[in-house]
Amino acid sequence: MTNKKVVIVTGAGGGIGGAIAERFAKEEFLVVLADINEDHLQEKKAFIEKKYGTQCFSCPGDLSDSEYINRLIEETIRQWGRIDVLVNNAVWRTIETMRTIDIQTWEKTLRICLTAPAFLSQKAAAQMEKMSIPGVIINLSSVMSKRAGGNSPAYIACKGALESLTYELAVLYGPKGIRVVSVNPGNIETELSNDYTDETGNNISDKLKKHVSDLTPLQRGGRPEEIANVCYWLSSDQASYITGTSVLVDGGLQHNFNAYSIKKLNLNKEF
Repeated sequence: MTNKKVVIVTGAGGGIGGAIAERFAKEEFLVVLADINEDHLQEKKAFIEKKYGTQCFSCPGDLSDSEYINRLIEETIRQWGRIDVLVNNAVWRTIETMRTIDIQTWEKTLRICLTAPAFLSQKAAAQMEKMSIPGVIINLSSVMSKRAGGNSPAYIACKGALESLTYELAVLYGPKGIRVVSVNPGNIETELSNDYTDETGNNISDKLKKHVSDLTPLQRGGRPEEIANVCYWLSSDQASYITGTSVLVDGGLQHNFNAYSIKKLNLNKEF
């Protein structure tokens, strides 16, 4: 078993997951990269090892497959003998309403966004308990768990459930020193935020991002690195008394009532 700490990051091929993997590598963690896209994983692995001089282990697979969930944990233990941090970041979703979504899409979304994090947590925590490691499990939820858009029902349901699961796991594993925390990003600039289209197929992502930025007190979208910094901090001893809660990282979006363009109509000199 290695003496270095080991982190598993799902959805590590790019976006927020890729930034999280890099942040932990910067702190000399051994990084297990999990993603369905093998090419993206190999690129990320090569980049991290060259830039940070730490080792990565790439384990591609589909989180909707329960066998892959087992394999990810087993191969991590076989490779490095321990798990210190699990980051459940990977997602899959479609843009459609409850009027049109079919049961196959619903169930696939739940398997990837909720069932996979639940059972990865179960299996990772079992290894932490076995080795008496005071590990950390971080679940990536979303500001949309409480600010629904009406256009992604299975995804929204998963994010709300993932927060509830976070509280349940924190209660269960806390006596063993294992902390479980949810991170709720707001509008973050990633590939996933660029796939919004209108009914004729025109991409409207930039318009939507501009609208959400106008609702955000910091007046911009966040960067994946800003979420990665929070995830790393929560895994560190500096956050040693934080568990069973959700950390909002949204630039102030959730608690703002209306867009700044509207505020200016009322009090232009103030805003």
